[in-house]
Amino acid sequence: MKVKHIIYFFAILQWQFGISQYIAVDNTYTAENLVKQVLFNNSCGNVTNVSVSGGNWGNGQQSWGRFDANGSSFPFQDGIILSTGKIDNAVGPNTTLSDDGNNMGWNGDTDLNQALNISNSINATTLEFDFTPLGNHISFQYIFSSEEYHGNAPCNYSDGFAFLLKEVGTSNYQNLALIPGTNIPVKVTSVHPNIPGACGPQNEQYFDAFNGTNHPTNYNGQTVVLTAEANVVAGQVYHIKLVIADEGNFRYDSAIFLKGGSFTFDFDLGDDRTIANENPVCFDETVTLDGTSFSTTTYQWYFNNNIIPGETNSTLTLNPPYNTLANGLYSVIVDAGDPCERRGDINLDFSEDLQAVDNTFVKCDDDQTQDGFAQITATEIASIISNLFPTLPSNYNVALFANPTDTTPIAIPYTNNTAFTETLYAKITNFNCYANNAFPVNISIQTFGEVINDETIGLCAGNTAVLQANLGYTYLWNTGETTSSISVTSAGTYSVVLTNANSCTQTKTFTVIGSQIATLIDIITTDFEDNNTAEIVVSAGGDYEFSLNGIDYQDSSIFYNLGEGQYTVFVNDKNGCGQISATFYILNYPKFFSPNNDGYNDEWTIKNLDKKGLLASKIYIFDRFGKLIQQIIPGEKGWNGTYNGKKIPADDYWFILELANGETIKGHFALLR
Repeated sequence: MKVKHIIYFFAILQWQFGISQYIAVDNTYTAENLVKQVLFNNSCGNVTNVSVSGGNWGNGQQSWGRFDANGSSFPFQDGIILSTGKIDNAVGPNTTLSDDGNNMGWNGDTDLNQALNISNSINATTLEFDFTPLGNHISFQYIFSSEEYHGNAPCNYSDGFAFLLKEVGTSNYQNLALIPGTNIPVKVTSVHPNIPGACGPQNEQYFDAFNGTNHPTNYNGQTVVLTAEANVVAGQVYHIKLVIADEGNFRYDSAIFLKGGSFTFDFDLGDDRTIANENPVCFDETVTLDGTSFSTTTYQWYFNNNIIPGETNSTLTLNPPYNTLANGLYSVIVDAGDPCERRGDINLDFSEDLQAVDNTFVKCDDDQTQDGFAQITATEIASIISNLFPTLPSNYNVALFANPTDTTPIAIPYTNNTAFTETLYAKITNFNCYANNAFPVNISIQTFGEVINDETIGLCAGNTAVLQANLGYTYLWNTGETTSSISVTSAGTYSVVLTNANSCTQTKTFTVIGSQIATLIDIITTDFEDNNTAEIVVSAGGDYEFSLNGIDYQDSSIFYNLGEGQYTVFVNDKNGCGQISATFYILNYPKFFSPNNDGYNDEWTIKNLDKKGLLASKIYIFDRFGKLIQQIIPGEKGWNGTYNGKKIPADDYWFILELANGETIKGHFALLR
C-alpha cells in the first residue's frame, strides 16, 4: 500500500457556482519559488536545476504562474498553472475563448511529441527540475482543463500534456500523466462523456463536467482530480519535466492545475494484503516490512497507530502463528533528523490456520431403487462445510472437489459416483494460502431398507377404515398422529412419514375412496334385434363392476349380443361395500320351430312378454300369401303348425305382434317338417 493511501481519483460533488468568485493568478513567482514554495510547500526533496519556459507576451503576460482559489469553489486552494495561452485568460467567468499564441514563434516540445506519439505540438510550456526522493514513492495531484471540451471536438481534438520522469543521467522518460491503471495518456479525446451523434464515452468516470459561464475558470471543461505517481529509489537523483502544448494549431487553449503542496515522498511498504483483496498473509508465512531510507535515520514501527515497543529497526519481521488480533494497519515513521519525516503504511490481514473437524455426512437414498446413490443439494453442501469448519469466517469461500488435486469443484447438486460411500475434499478457493490443503469429507449413503408402496383403500358409507403403515419405524401422519395406524371416517389422501434407525425416511400415501352399495335405477334393454343389449343404470357413489353370472365381471354397465331369455345382473362395489342383483328379460322370437312332438321346438310363440308387462299383447300369424293362419295370446299355448286341425306344409310364415301400447313388431320364421 502507498503510504498516503494513494487515491487515483476521487469523485467531486458537481461544482455549484452560484457565487461570482473566480480563481486568481500570479505571474511574479520565479520557477524555483513555484516548485519549492508552491508545489513542494517547502517540504523535503533537495530540489535543484529548476527551469521554466513558455509563452511570454511581456508586461507580465505569460503562460505559467501560481493560481489561488480566491474564495471560489475550485477544488485546489492554490498551486501551479501551466497553460498553452496566457494564464490571465484562465480566470473565470467562462465567457471568452482562450485562444492565444498565434504567429509568435512559440515552439512545441520534442519530448512531449515522443511521449504522446505526435509530431505537431506547438505553444509548449514546461516546468522541470531535479530532486532527490527521501522515500520510494512520489505523487502529486492535478486537474486538466481545456477549451476543447465543446461540441463534437472531444471526439477528434485535444491538446497534449505529460509529466515526464527519469533518473538523472538516463535518457528514457516515464510519463506519469496516464489514465489510472492504463498506459493511455490523459487527453480530451481519452476522457469525455458520450457526445450524442458523434462518439461514445471514453473513461467517463474521470471526466468532471462541461462548464457554464459562471465557472471559476475560463475553460469549457475539465477532468476530476487525478493523481500522478511513481515508484522511485530513495536517494537517487531524478529529473521531472511537466509540459503542456497545443496540438496542431494555437486554437482552443488548455491548462494543467497542479495542487500546491501535493508533491510528496513516502515509503511504499507494498500492496495491502487483506482478506477483502483475497491476498492475506498466509497463516504459515513470515512477512518482512522494509522502510529502509538512504540517509542516516531513526525508525519507529506502529500497529494501528500505536507504537510497537522495541521495533526501531529499518525492517519489521512478523512471524507465525498469527491470530485475528494481528489484522490491521502497520506503519513506519522514518526521521532523518531534518523536518522531513516520512511515513509508510500497509494494511495486513492474516489468514487463519483452519483445522477441520472430522466429519461424515450421512445422506439417505430415499428413492424407490435404494441403490446407494443420492443427490446432495446446495443446502446440504453448505451444511457439510459449516460442520467441517464450525468457526469459518464469513469471507472465506469453500468448495468441494472430487479429488484433492482437482481445480474444478463438483457440480451442485451432486450425485455420488460410488455407491453407498465416497470421499470428497473441501478447499478454500479464494486465498492461495490453502492451495495445498484439501480437507476430506466422508459421504455415507444410507438406504431405508424396505420398499414402501402406496395404497388405495375403499371406505363404505357409515364405516371406518383403518390405515396400517409398515411396522418397525417411527411415524408422523399428516393428521398429526404418531402411531403405526390410524382410523378414518372420510375419504381423502392420507400420508405418513416413516423414519428408520438411520434417520432415513419414506412416505407412504393412502388414497381413501368413499364408496357404497349400488342402488338400481333402471335396466334399459333392446329387444327383437340381432344384437340385443342391456344397460344397467345405478346410482353413483361407488366404484362398481357388473356380471351376468356372478363370476365374470366387467367395468362397463352395458352388455351386448344378448339372446332371448331371462338374465340376472350382479352389481358389485369394488371397495367391498356390497352387491345387489336384479332380473331382466330379453325378448326375441324363434326363427324356426319343428312341430314333430319330440319335445323340442314343437310350438312357436314369443316368451316372457308377460314378464315385461306386455300381457295385453296379441300375435297374428300369416302365410306367405297374407292369409291369417293363427292368432295366439302371449303366455298361453303357442301355435303347433296346424290350420283348422290340419298340418300345414313347411314354409316361411309371418307374424305381427301388437303390443298394448299400440306398437307393432313384425317378422317371419320357418316351419320345419
